Amino acid sequence: MPHPPRPGPRNLITDVPGLTVGHATDEAVRSGVTALLCPGGWVGAVDVRGGGPGIRESDVLRPENTFSRAHAIVLSGGSVFGLAAADGVVAALSAAGHGVRLAAGSPAIPIVPGAVLHDLGNGGDKAWGLEPPYRALGLAAVAAAGEAFPLGSVGAGRGAMAGVRKGGVGSASLDLGDGLVVGALAAVNPVGSVHMPDGEAFWAWPFEIDGEFGGRVPDPSARAVDPVPDDSKLAALGRFAAGANTTLAVVATTAALTTAEATRLAMMAQDGLARAIRPAHTPFDGDVVFALSSEAIGIGEGPARSLTIARLGSAAADTLARAIARGVFEAT
Repeated sequence: MPHPPRPGPRNLITDVPGLTVGHATDEAVRSGVTALLCPGGWVGAVDVRGGGPGIRESDVLRPENTFSRAHAIVLSGGSVFGLAAADGVVAALSAAGHGVRLAAGSPAIPIVPGAVLHDLGNGGDKAWGLEPPYRALGLAAVAAAGEAFPLGSVGAGRGAMAGVRKGGVGSASLDLGDGLVVGALAAVNPVGSVHMPDGEAFWAWPFEIDGEFGGRVPDPSARAVDPVPDDSKLAALGRFAAGANTTLAVVATTAALTTAEATRLAMMAQDGLARAIRPAHTPFDGDVVFALSSEAIGIGEGPARSLTIARLGSAAADTLARAIARGVFEAT
């Protein structure tokens, strides 16, 4: 019998066995990179909902294409400059022999999709001239990858803001029983707020498990108000521009999914943004959710398979909502 869903032992996306995560942070620049490594290449997919996304190699994960697998997913600060973080990850993985080989004697070719968030206005030293730091940070993130990793103001979340508050990297997991595990990781940098009008309770509070982001319960008499946060403060921070804000996320599962099914998982997981951020998917955000399948656990065929995918998608949305709240709760 399946047990009631609970977080995995780490309450991190790495509760999906085989997945590792590494951060690299440049404190002078106030930015960083987070890399998720998928040994052997995992089934991958992507769903883009924001109005100003910054992405790399996303089309390779489309279900109509030939090789919809990823050897890593890279999330980075730095806006367009941060896309170079994937170059460092590609180089490190290839040097270690990870990737596909299309010709005898060729180097290994890792497939490394990525996405970036805008953190260029956070006061860090961005005078990097012809040498932005992100390729080197990508290399360092691979070297740092492991099953345990910190949350908050690290890696891709170092320079992030959530509305007018500090953003960060969050993660969570859910064990559905019978070997089915769902994990989520988010770099939280939205224009919307993760907090309710009291400024303390999270919009994601109904999904919290064991006080993982403070256990704050809203006043039952509180009502939702205008969902757009303080316009004057956001305008002063330069947040009302397409792509100036973004929540980047990855959801992963042990379930053996096709690329089309992983795409559905990513689409359903996007609901986690709407549960944790108000408003979400605005013209000013570049919201992206990647999905990964380790293919460890078969889920049958026919109607039972579809029901399991629906269950996984619902769990992924809840888990992503928790990860978003944890990212802000842990930020400093």
